[in-house]
Amino acid sequence: MPLEVQFKLKSNPLYIKYLHENSYWYKYLSRNPKIFDEFANEVKLNYKLRTTDKINKVLTTFEMISSIVSSLK
Repeated sequence: MPLEVQFKLKSNPLYIKYLHENSYWYKYLSRNPKIFDEFANEVKLNYKLRTTDKINKVLTTFEMISSIVSSLK
């Protein structure tokens, strides 16, 4: 595996965790380091780290708080 890819992987603990859970990515990244962006996108999708996921989480929290407040009235 190229050093550049190894440095990127070690810079983010979630990448390492995902590699341990999905070891087939070792083979893919070793054979074709150009797909690192695809790997990073899959990690974000799996761990819900995308911007849309964060917005949905905030909206869900806001809805929960507003339902609690409305039930207290």
